Amino acid sequence: MRSKTVSKGLPPNEQDRDHNALRRGRGASLPRIPEYFSQDEGKNVMSPRDEIPVLKGQDGEGSVQVHMDPSQKIEGAKVFSVYGKGGIGKSTTSSNLSAAFAAQGKRVLQIGCDPKHDSTFTLTGRLQPTVIDILKDVDFHAEELRPEDFVTEGWGGVMCVEAGGPPAGTGCGGYVVGQTVKLLKQHHLLEDTDVVIFDVLGDVVCGGFAAPLQHADRAVIVTANDFDSIYAMNRIIAAVQAKSANYKVRLAGCIANRSRETDEVDRFCKTVGFNRIGHMPDVDAIRRSRLKKKTLFEMDADEDILACRNEYMRLAEALYNGTEAFTPQPLPDRDIFELLGFD
Repeated sequence: MRSKTVSKGLPPNEQDRDHNALRRGRGASLPRIPEYFSQDEGKNVMSPRDEIPVLKGQDGEGSVQVHMDPSQKIEGAKVFSVYGKGGIGKSTTSSNLSAAFAAQGKRVLQIGCDPKHDSTFTLTGRLQPTVIDILKDVDFHAEELRPEDFVTEGWGGVMCVEAGGPPAGTGCGGYVVGQTVKLLKQHHLLEDTDVVIFDVLGDVVCGGFAAPLQHADRAVIVTANDFDSIYAMNRIIAAVQAKSANYKVRLAGCIANRSRETDEVDRFCKTVGFNRIGHMPDVDAIRRSRLKKKTLFEMDADEDILACRNEYMRLAEALYNGTEAFTPQPLPDRDIFELLGFD
């Protein structure tokens, strides 16, 4: 329902006469209403613009997300964003990759981008407060904070940060990511870093949580050998391709996680022009490491753990040395539905 426009400062009968004159195309003394607002019973409220803004080229075609401030660009470090379906094992993958990079002598920063703030606990052994909560405590006066207020050193010297997110149903995840990067730059914590890993929540349905793609060199997708995980991967590919029109981010490939076989993942990749760069089998050692609040690099070295460590070490080396930049073409929903599974 359209809100009734009210002319401030006029008696009701004159408001009606003035409004009717405007509708008939005659001169009217209605005050100019700002483009993005209408007035509803004397209060400013958001309403859609009458004309559609030009969006193409600003931050991906069709995106209404704010373009990244060039001053917030991460310089020097190699930046990876890890995406995948909710519960697929992104944080496990991110933390073990961080540990593998650290074991190879790299200076690593892992940034968790999830309101649950549980990305880094296997590196630190605890849940740490989020950047956004800490900023709230000081009324967003970042100059009052010290690095130790929001950075925790984890296993192997990995610097761990939990960006957090807005309260459920409010705010924008992109703002939180932006504030976190801004804070890290203000404290010069990105200057001596070789690798930055963004661990991002769930499927990409919102431009806000696609914000790490503005900073990343490569995006890594964690998937599994099942319909739902591959379906989500297809959507993430579309999101990364949209960002790549305006940013340097490219797809590095996917990791099949907690999967005994990889046939469905490989079939999808062959169809769209993508590549599987890693495979983590469904072994109980990974589940146990989460319960012990440790990465695989701290666990007792049984056969399964050694095999997984070696795969993470191989993957970290491949990512750091540079992977091929893939430009797969995501499938329409109906096509991917027909491609996967059995008749």
